[in-house]
Amino acid sequence: MARLTKRPLGLALGMALSLTALGGAALAASAAETAIAQRQKGFKAMGGAFKTINDNLKTDAPDAKLIAAQATIIKAQAGHIPHWFPKGSGPEAGFKTAAKPEIWAEGAKFAAAAKGLQTESAKLETIAKGGDIDAIKAQVKATGGACGTCHTPFRVKS
Repeated sequence: MARLTKRPLGLALGMALSLTALGGAALAASAAETAIAQRQKGFKAMGGAFKTINDNLKTDAPDAKLIAAQATIIKAQAGHIPHWFPKGSGPEAGFKTAAKPEIWAEGAKFAAAAKGLQTESAKLETIAKGGDIDAIKAQVKATGGACGTCHTPFRVKS
């Protein structure tokens, strides 16, 4: 008789542990999904700012103040890049992402590329605030090149 009463207790404990494990997996998936969504939003903001700058530079009278404001967006987002890629938020998470596994496998190389973009985007912000359109054009090119140091090795081509 004692055996019968222990079995439902064991079954209940087993089910509780299983549900806890599933809940932990759901939280991990949720954290990965949140990280991916956050970085995609940030990169879209950067891309939009770059587009605005480039489009504005093609006009007859580029607006240095507008460009400076967009450069500030790029610099701010670039500063977040190292935090946008927590372990477990790559393709293995099962969510749509253009991030390659190399980001985590080659962490030092990725960190150096992110640091390069941070440096170039800070220069862009400073130069843009100065208003010299020719200098801005040169720095936009340099900043775009810094973006490429990540895109090529660490991003799936779309």
